[in-house]
Amino acid sequence: MVAMPETILIGGDLRVNRLGYGAMRLAGADIWGDPSDRDAARRVLERAVELGVNFIDTADAYGPETNELLVADALHPYPPGLVIATKGGIVRPSRGRWDSDGRPEHLRAACEASLRRLRVECIDLYQLHTIDPAVPLEDSLGEIARLRQAGKIRHVGVSNFDADELARARRIVEVVSVQNRYNVSDRSSDPVLAVCERDGLAFIPWSPLTQSPRDADAGPRGKLEDWATARGVSFAQAAIAWLLTRSPAMLPIPGTSRVGHLEENAAADALRLTAADMRAIG
Repeated sequence: MVAMPETILIGGDLRVNRLGYGAMRLAGADIWGDPSDRDAARRVLERAVELGVNFIDTADAYGPETNELLVADALHPYPPGLVIATKGGIVRPSRGRWDSDGRPEHLRAACEASLRRLRVECIDLYQLHTIDPAVPLEDSLGEIARLRQAGKIRHVGVSNFDADELARARRIVEVVSVQNRYNVSDRSSDPVLAVCERDGLAFIPWSPLTQSPRDADAGPRGKLEDWATARGVSFAQAAIAWLLTRSPAMLPIPGTSRVGHLEENAAADALRLTAADMRAIG
């Protein structure tokens, strides 16, 4: 089996290790408000960087706003080479709501606010969090393109896009990454992943560990769980290793609010499945 690269290049100038960290879980319950233990949350971010993570993903909707503030509080001034990615385009009017807002005026205000919270003059990777069905995609991404031209954004990514939507997006602005749900049990974004592999885009899987119950013995999750048991590793480690083996475009960002789980996830970077393993899991 061809050896997978240890790093991935985003946008031609951001070289990051292929195992990142998703900060979403550091917000309060239901991704609402501050964490119950802010010092512990800070320590998770600090430990991630100590372990060699140099790609951190957040969003203005996480908290809302509190997640970006925490990232800056824990890590600013950012060490050289650390890439902070954030997202805009979703608003949280209440704890249980995640409403799309792709209006150009909202995205401009959201980007400006993220710049302030993250304490940067330019956001390394700014991602449209989702498509707003009430706003033409050309309007939403057109505004993000203007923010990039103004020097407020270095690179543009998209999230929760299918292959046709990605093609539309790329006619509007240069897109360097896609962040979609993807794991051993949910591969509905395989057509998007294929585009990323072909064209050198980063594919950032969210929900990389899958919360679905174990499948029947013939199912991929069940087979991966058996693989993990046979090797004395956790299912979380096996799930991350499967993603890293699945494609060189893959940039997993497993999230956690505990240092112990973070260290366990980081150890998965040393695991790889063989070609025979991948065929057996399906």
